[in-house]
Parts: sequence; C-alpha cells; structure tokens
Amino acid sequence: MPALTGWSWVKRGFAYFKQQPAEMLSLFFAYMFCLLLAGIIPLLGAVLPFLLMPVFSMGFMQACQDIDLKKKVTLPVLFSGFRAKRWPALINLGVLFLLAMTVAVAASKLVGNAELFTVLTSTEPPDPKTVDAGNLMQGMLVMGLVFMPALMAFWYAGPLIFWQKMSVAKALFFSFLSVKRAWRVFLVYCLCWMLLAGLLPALILEVLVAIAGQEAMLLLFMLPVLSVLTTIRYCSFYPSYTDVFGVPDVETQA
Repeated sequence: MPALTGWSWVKRGFAYFKQQPAEMLSLFFAYMFCLLLAGIIPLLGAVLPFLLMPVFSMGFMQACQDIDLKKKVTLPVLFSGFRAKRWPALINLGVLFLLAMTVAVAASKLVGNAELFTVLTSTEPPDPKTVDAGNLMQGMLVMGLVFMPALMAFWYAGPLIFWQKMSVAKALFFSFLSVKRAWRVFLVYCLCWMLLAGLLPALILEVLVAIAGQEAMLLLFMLPVLSVLTTIRYCSFYPSYTDVFGVPDVETQA
C-alpha cells in the first residue's frame, strides 16, 4: 500500500465518526466508565482494565462495521467481544499486553533511568517541579523502543482472534508481519495522529493560555475536544484492518 494510505485511515476515521457522532461518543464514554468501574475493584483493579481492553476494543470495531451496514450504533455493541465465543482468547491477549508493558517499563529502569518507573508506580500525582523532564523523556524513549515489537503484534491481534477465529499466537504473528510489511503506512498514520491529537491541541492550549490566562478552565474546555479526537482515532482502526485483511464476514461472527 502507498504510504499515504495512513492518512486515508485517519480521514476515514473522521468519516465514520461524522455519520453517527453522538452514538460513537456515547460508546466512548461508556467504555471509559466501564474501565473506571473495573479499576476500583479490590485487588484486581490495577490490572483488570488492561485485561479487558482487547475485549472492549472490539466494540468500536463492530460499531464501525455496523455503520458500514447502515445500522444504528447502540451501547450494547460495546460488549460485542463478550457475546462472542472468543472472549477468553481476548482476555489472554490482555494478559500478554500487560506483561509486555511491564517488561517495557522495567527495561526503562534497567538502563539506568528510574524516572519513568517512579512516576508510573507512585501512588500520588507527580509534582512537575520535582520530575526531571530529560530523564522522563529518556525513559519513555526506551520504553517505546522495547514495546514497539509488541505493539506491532497486538495491533491486529484482537480482530484476527474475533473475526478470523485465529489462536492468540497465530493472531500475534500475522499482526506483526502485516504491520512490518506496511511500516511506511503506519509511520504516516502515527505521525498524523501525533500532530492531530498531540501537538496541535497542545499548541492551541498554549495560545489560549497566553491570551486568556485561565489554564484550569481551558483544560476543561479541551477535554471534550480530546474525547472527540480519541473516539475518531478508535474509528480509524477499522479501515486499517479492512484494508489489510478485508471486510469481516458478518455470517462468521457468532
């Protein structure tokens, strides 16, 4: 695929959201609420959101397919992953995702930079005045490099398990191979989202703070914008899957 296909995925994510914006936002906030509830469960709260993410992510994929089929997106679609027989495999995928993240964070500490590890494991919000930004960025870079192969393997693993009925190992392999072959496309895709959902909102916030000077109120103003952008990013996952593996067969999703 041409590298600019990555930008096409972003645009198509906007197109999916535009067709049913209220429904997709409701799905996103319901997803956040479910993860919040899972996070407050005693003992399991620290890990349960990570284990459930692959299952819930299929709700957004299914919602985009419903939009293609001219169906109205409803909240029960968020639980599509639980209604299928493949949910135990998706939970296992969540376990592996958590393990991969743990290894990546540990690696950032082993190379001699414990700043990121301290921030992530602290029970209190970090004080910006005491955090070494340079060490934090170095730790994030190491974590990103270590986690990158795992991210490639996890990218399509969920829908391959859910729609293609693959085993976890087979789904991880084909996901990694697919992302590797289309690395130029994914590079453009990631750069687009870094600009749209990262640098651009930060720049707008800085300008508004310089003009108005009320940072707390402006942060509240930016939250809905970031929620919309995050929902659109979830919508863009579906066209990336269909371009690589084709449109899922509705009849095989039971």
